[in-house]
Amino acid sequence: MKAIVVDEYGPIENLKARSVPDPGEPKGRDLLVRIEACSVNPIDMKVRAGKYDDYPDYYSHVPRPYQICGFDGAGIVEKKGPDCSLFSEGDEVFFSGSPVRHGSNAELQLVDERAVGHKPKGLDMTEAAALPLTYITAYQALVAQMEIQKRENAAVLIINGAGGVGAMASQIARHYLEIPVVITTASRPESVDYTKKMGATHVINHREDVVKQIQNLNLDVPVKYIFITHSTDQYMDTCAKVCAPFGKVCSIVQGQAKMYGTEFMAKSLSFIWCLIGTKPVYGTDVESHHRILEELGQLLNSGKIRCHLTRRLGLTLDGVREAHRSVESGGNIGKTGLSIGDIRGAESFK
Repeated sequence: MKAIVVDEYGPIENLKARSVPDPGEPKGRDLLVRIEACSVNPIDMKVRAGKYDDYPDYYSHVPRPYQICGFDGAGIVEKKGPDCSLFSEGDEVFFSGSPVRHGSNAELQLVDERAVGHKPKGLDMTEAAALPLTYITAYQALVAQMEIQKRENAAVLIINGAGGVGAMASQIARHYLEIPVVITTASRPESVDYTKKMGATHVINHREDVVKQIQNLNLDVPVKYIFITHSTDQYMDTCAKVCAPFGKVCSIVQGQAKMYGTEFMAKSLSFIWCLIGTKPVYGTDVESHHRILEELGQLLNSGKIRCHLTRRLGLTLDGVREAHRSVESGGNIGKTGLSIGDIRGAESFK
């Protein structure tokens, strides 16, 4: 099959277009999915660069002698393993695959059906492929790990509201959990406008004094929850000052997360790491990802949650490299999707 691979971890130029062996027959609960679209996340850049450190031994578990990146995807089920019960051949699906298996920058991919959902009817393949990793991450952080209750009388602060995960977290907080106050950070006019559209009730500038800006909001509800999706270590002292006693702070970005000398202890605050790969890597409650995606499909079809795809590129070597380059440059709004066969001469893998 055709794929875009990395043989040697390093710069963007190390991404190569190659013909590689097909994944083979699906076993157990695996689905063999013909990829129609995928999207790009910061993990793609870190893995390709050889700098992914969310797992201390990550690179000892990934495929060799090459790795196919792409941790979101959408496509059509070609075959299913003998133990599959959730899908049939020909089903249109979207998913976030395991971080230690080959990814979606290819014609075909093997994916555990427990990490897969039926593609929402109102979305095209590229829109669907933009959603799983960011939505599952945001849902796991806000609903499963911080345990925010529906219509809770509290405020949520989301660091980097216009990013992929931030855009999903804002919608979950405002439209799924129906929290009255959703504060996000953004600095440019276009990112401020975007995060408001995604559900923010208040937007503050992360380039200015965050503590003072929140104080100036004169909120009538406490900031009980903070979700960090960018630069964890930069915000630890700020979180300690802003978060209400017995509140919870959750981050998806690796760092030292130093709390000593701050108010974390004095306020009895909880700090939580959230990583979407924990369940598939450790084999813990993997089927929850399927349930989250199936519910997401219903929310999308009803209009309660919106897709955050903002840019489309072709699923070609040039397209993948451009997507990596764009994300690495910083300041991206929403998600970048990669489509097969319809953009900039993209390969038609059919």
